Amino acid sequence: RAALVGYSSSEEEEEEGGRRGGGAQGPPRASAGRPRLPVPAGLPGDPEPEEAVSDDSSRHGGRVRGFPHERGSWATHVYLPCRVQEEFLELLELLVSRARTYVSSLAAMEEFHLSLSQCVVLRYHWIDPFVRSLKERLASFDRFFCVADQVKIYTNENKTRTFIGLEVSAGHFQLLELVSEVDRVLEEFGLPTFYKDPSFHISLAWCVGDLSGRLEGQCLRELQDIVDGFEDSALLLRVQWEQIRCKSGNKYFSFPLR
Repeated sequence: RAALVGYSSSEEEEEEGGRRGGGAQGPPRASAGRPRLPVPAGLPGDPEPEEAVSDDSSRHGGRVRGFPHERGSWATHVYLPCRVQEEFLELLELLVSRARTYVSSLAAMEEFHLSLSQCVVLRYHWIDPFVRSLKERLASFDRFFCVADQVKIYTNENKTRTFIGLEVSAGHFQLLELVSEVDRVLEEFGLPTFYKDPSFHISLAWCVGDLSGRLEGQCLRELQDIVDGFEDSALLLRVQWEQIRCKSGNKYFSFPLR
């Protein structure tokens, strides 16, 4: 079965990464029962950074938004940005070319990341306090390495998109520690925390619809063989994380690791 990946917004993840390339599996944990912070109903003179728009999926590659777009509500996502080498892009091209023999509509990611949160909805008024809380909780973390070398197939929760990702096989403990701190911030704001048993990964390619059945089995085995046989893949897929990033609407906030 394909694992779940936490992309709720149509724009939140090709970066990303959720652009986009990361997520997790399993049902979300319930937040810890803290009372939700009151949200101002809209104060005079408040900026409205994201204008209400009609959800026309044809405007963004057929992706379907997982929650309605509302004025003053910003899609927010916490993740580790991943800088890749030229050789990584060569490997990506091999993998996508092979996978397209099974699903021709696959599109390669242009940017890569590993998610530390689901995509959540944050009111404009809470962006600054949310970011301050993240900064405080993440300040003590050091840079670290992960190995992402296991090909895996993911779908988002409402089965409107399918992803090919590289799952982390080393570095899981450090990622769980980061998620624990991010979860605490989410709980402060009454927002959904991350998945209980996350499958940390970097997404490589995606397509519209649930086409996981075509990509698992023989296709998945062929993709793993390509990864295993790629020159210097062990070194290439060892990723050093140097910063955490939060994207909220069109704003980006970075938190360097020590």
